[in-house]
Amino acid sequence: MKKIYIILISIFAFSLVQAQQNMFNLVVGTYTTPCESKGIYVYDFDSNTGDVTLKITSEKVLNPSYLTLSNDNKKVYAVNQNDESSTVSSFAFDSLSGQLILRNQQDSKGARPCYIINDDKNVLTANYASGSISVFGKNVDGSITEAKQVVQHFGKGVNPKRQLSPHVHMLCFSPDKKYVLASDLGTDGIYVYQYNPSSNNETLVLKDSIAVKPGSGPRHFTFSKDGKYVYLLQELDGGLTSFSYTNGKLKKVFETSILAKDFKGDIASADIHISPDGKFLYATNRGTANDISIFKLLKKGRLELMGHTSTLGKGPRNFAIDPTGNYLLVGHQHSNEVVIFKRDKSTGSLTDTGKRIPLCSPVCLVFSKF
Repeated sequence: MKKIYIILISIFAFSLVQAQQNMFNLVVGTYTTPCESKGIYVYDFDSNTGDVTLKITSEKVLNPSYLTLSNDNKKVYAVNQNDESSTVSSFAFDSLSGQLILRNQQDSKGARPCYIINDDKNVLTANYASGSISVFGKNVDGSITEAKQVVQHFGKGVNPKRQLSPHVHMLCFSPDKKYVLASDLGTDGIYVYQYNPSSNNETLVLKDSIAVKPGSGPRHFTFSKDGKYVYLLQELDGGLTSFSYTNGKLKKVFETSILAKDFKGDIASADIHISPDGKFLYATNRGTANDISIFKLLKKGRLELMGHTSTLGKGPRNFAIDPTGNYLLVGHQHSNEVVIFKRDKSTGSLTDTGKRIPLCSPVCLVFSKF
């Protein structure tokens, strides 16, 4: 009898562990000014079923459009877009309850910050309107210092409506954390900075830069799973460019487009991600299309287009693939909802689950463990 009891307990414990491994936090940043939003929303996400349950929301926080979680999963950092009065916020985060407690805010030292990353030492923001990068140190409690460095970009592009000045759009640490890469929509370039995390005033030192097609407008990019390639999505012309990457150096190896051959309309490429298994790349196009392109990753940075799927909403600003690779969630800034798609891991194709998260102007989706 005792043996049976132990077996039953073991089965229950195993089932509980399995259930917990399938559950994740989905943390969503929003714009709060176009409609009713409290700022940051935390949901329970079941990667077996695609079911989502609201866990908690932040107190009223102004436009926490983009956010990033710390490596220990205990802090959340967010940009607060407010034109010239923009700030950066730090929150203590309880991954079990989802509770967010504001630690502090600092002046962003740049206009309209649109992207944010962090490591154990620093928090960095890409400031779109001012074309700059701000670096903030971290205090022991996870709060942030005043900006200890601001890197200003210079120049312009050929598009008189969108490229009259630099517009830094995204930042990313290199896989070995020795460099920080930055895309600049306004100057049609990618910049590679040597990263000195413990420095007070030279955290970022420019090492290299590479120009892309004039007027293409570099927006978001992603590293391959092995860190050997970078895939860049260009907002203004729908271009998708592959680079080989070695020790802070980029070399263009392949170029294609996310646009359908017969596409006619406004182009507004948005976000790009690679599936957890490293086999497929996805990229969204807002504007007229409101679709997501699916590519198969080939050798030497090449890509094979597998097709396009409607995102079933307006303004697919950002999307995220859950850590198991079962589901892809698209946040629609203008139709105010997150659409949940089931992924076919063998073909990369997407199928509408019919499940939605109604939410004011979602623009950043991040998964985390409990």
